[in-house]
Amino acid sequence: MNILAILLTSILFNNGWMFSKGDASSMQADYTHGTEYFTYIAKAQANGHNKGPIMLDFDDSAWQKVSLPHDWVVDLPYSKEASHSHGYKCIGWKYPQNSVGWYRKVFDVPAEDKGKRILIEFEGIFRNSQVFCNGFYLGGRQDGYLQQVYDLTDYLDYGQKNIITVRCDASLEEGWYYEGAGIYRNVFLIKTPPTAIKPHGVKTLQAYTDGKYQLAVEVATTGEAFVCNELLDAGGNVVARTENSKICTLVVENAREWSVEDPYLYTLRTVASNKPDFSGTLDTAVTRIGLRRAEFSAREGFLLNGKKVVLKGCNLHQDHAGVGAGIPDGLWKYRLEQLKKYGFNTIRSSHNPASPTLLNLADEMGFLVIDENRELGTNDHQLGNLRDMILRDINHPGIIIWSVGNEEWALEGSPKGKTIVEKMSAFARSLDPTRPCTYANAGGREMVKGSDVFGYNYIVQNPVEDYRKAYPTKTAIGTEETSGAGTRGKYITIAEEGWMEPLNRRDTMGVVNAIGRGWKFYHDNTWTAGLCYWTGFDYRGESNPMVWPATGSQFGILDYCGYPKDEAYYLKSWWTDEPVLHICGITRNEIWVYSNCDVVEMFADKKTIGSKRMPKDGFLIWKLRSSEGVTFSAEGTYKGKKIKAVWPDTPPVTKYTFSKDKIAHDGQDIIVVDIDSPCERLSVKVQGAEILGWGNGNPGFKEVERPLNDKSEMTVLPFSGKCQVILRSIEGNTEPLFFSLTEN
Repeated sequence: MNILAILLTSILFNNGWMFSKGDASSMQADYTHGTEYFTYIAKAQANGHNKGPIMLDFDDSAWQKVSLPHDWVVDLPYSKEASHSHGYKCIGWKYPQNSVGWYRKVFDVPAEDKGKRILIEFEGIFRNSQVFCNGFYLGGRQDGYLQQVYDLTDYLDYGQKNIITVRCDASLEEGWYYEGAGIYRNVFLIKTPPTAIKPHGVKTLQAYTDGKYQLAVEVATTGEAFVCNELLDAGGNVVARTENSKICTLVVENAREWSVEDPYLYTLRTVASNKPDFSGTLDTAVTRIGLRRAEFSAREGFLLNGKKVVLKGCNLHQDHAGVGAGIPDGLWKYRLEQLKKYGFNTIRSSHNPASPTLLNLADEMGFLVIDENRELGTNDHQLGNLRDMILRDINHPGIIIWSVGNEEWALEGSPKGKTIVEKMSAFARSLDPTRPCTYANAGGREMVKGSDVFGYNYIVQNPVEDYRKAYPTKTAIGTEETSGAGTRGKYITIAEEGWMEPLNRRDTMGVVNAIGRGWKFYHDNTWTAGLCYWTGFDYRGESNPMVWPATGSQFGILDYCGYPKDEAYYLKSWWTDEPVLHICGITRNEIWVYSNCDVVEMFADKKTIGSKRMPKDGFLIWKLRSSEGVTFSAEGTYKGKKIKAVWPDTPPVTKYTFSKDKIAHDGQDIIVVDIDSPCERLSVKVQGAEILGWGNGNPGFKEVERPLNDKSEMTVLPFSGKCQVILRSIEGNTEPLFFSLTEN
């Protein structure tokens, strides 16, 4: 058998879509969809009566050409009357003309594909979708955060043009934070032989005994098939192999274990054939595997490969400046790289199943993941969503625990809530007995008891100490803990601008430096697993405690573009081995320093105002007289190395950096351009790529975020000295990349 023979093709299907808004208020205005004498439900293909977007001959020449991932809410206006939770964007039931989106893609299917099985997979459509192929209704999904796979085989015209149409309706809010709308994750066209491995049809579970890993593999196929599995190391060498069994166990000795510091990945290659000697038609699936031992201990917290690891994490929504929820793969990598700089090792995918791209990158980069279910409940629909998340994500080594839900206030004080969490957790364990479950508790006394690992949203509102005594066999995670952050670069609240002073710098619930309170609690109480701050990045919507004209949350340790706030340097001081000396701006006649230096000396206008010794996991404060200080500098020593810092540190001239040097000409690759400038306004021009979007981290942002027509030029506005432009490649372009900035 030639196990290298791979007939499976999975084609990224993101380019070349057409988009138009529909209308949730009128079926007639919504391209007459569903008004035909014979609808698509009444008769297959509407018996030819449908002349709308689901049919190939519909004229979409006036529609907008887009590449996926795409979020049409980014281009909508803001209004004080719109949803506070969703960033005051004009989307939802109040705005029916903005809340339905249509997507169409015409594609050729070669005549030689006749006899193959052809599927399409959508990683995420927000939300309430209907999917069609050549006028045939394939299905839909109300939930906006899980995959959809449809078999196109019987509906295609081989050797001819075909049409995929998607209608989605975001009138109903699924979450209470910005969610965007549209086909906001990747799409794949999949071609297989008739005998094939089902999408997400390879399931692995691992156990460790006597120094050996036992990798249990279960393969789901279409029809009867003979199956072979090989495990390859990173060099391509076969380390374990089994034949002719859909259920088998691979044994690996002397394994190189996956860890945060060394995220080593093996490759499981699974081959299915219709003949026992594998001489017939083959289908191959490739699954990346990390061999690791993850354990939650009531005595030691979290152990990875037998060693204690403290979870240094954050909560992360799926949105970013300039693109909203439609985050390209390269931008996901950029976001995780920024978090790595400050010592983060854990992501909680609040409050929905994580993007497959994020999970792939977490495996590669060494992030631990709390993968979170969106909808709580025990009926077939709700457990079906939980099942789909687990079976999609089960092979990712970075995932260490499943979260069945978050802050269900109506149930947290009720035994009913505890029962629901118990049943959901038991269902999850029936699919994956190797990982525990948690529930992120807002403070109620009952619901959290149903989980394997107690998840606490904020120690100040949860019975952490009481439950440690009452349930000594349980450990805990800080599923949310306050960052105390505010607006980057601003040190007083200006409500009319939407700016907020850093809450970390004032007495909040009896403590200053709230970010340190959370870290010290979970670091010092070694029976806990660690914590996830709310949040890693700012996100659009839910601007509490601010309201309009603030349009975004400000609790990110990094802002909406990924630029660090002061609080990022507190974490970097105690989470990394890099020297840190950071001066925060003046608040309430105090100047603060975050640092891991032993001693720090502060200078105001070049005159010393004293030296202070840095406490462990601490920070330093100098109280200022009104006459002291226009400029400040600090000096300290870290492991024998002298370091200095200054404030303010506004750049004297405009400069920019690229996230990488080259861009692939595939219509998908991106470059992030980070700009430092003292100017209020800049003109950006690009050749050899297009401007996908821009942002500046201002939580009161209401600017036009991306060009709709000419995508080569745009005006951008730095905020607190920074802004960001995201460039995307042009499919088939061979022109060299040229980027320029002009100060206005």
